[in-house]
Amino acid sequence: MASGYGLAGGPSRCFPFWQDLLACYVVNTTADDVSGGKKCLPVMEDYYECLHHKKEATRTRALQHAYRRALAAHPREDMPPPGTIRNLGLLGKEDDTRAVLESEKAKKQG
Repeated sequence: MASGYGLAGGPSRCFPFWQDLLACYVVNTTADDVSGGKKCLPVMEDYYECLHHKKEATRTRALQHAYRRALAAHPREDMPPPGTIRNLGLLGKEDDTRAVLESEKAKKQG
């Protein structure tokens, strides 16, 4: 969130990345010379990824596209639908993936 506080009142999810970015700028720049900020590009990239998840979304779309191409090239009867690729198995989302797969299976049966 823009205020720096998360939904539960604590620090936001990206606050550690912001601290790393700020520390990088403090160490590498001065009031007279800001060219050292170029050293902070990887840290800034991490912070922006935390905020916007653009790389994660791009990877997910690429995986879904490859999955759909493979399905079209070699169709199988028991293959889950392409929409089930949602979270790439990141951050303990295996239960969510399992629930989606089970709901899709239940739709096919019932």
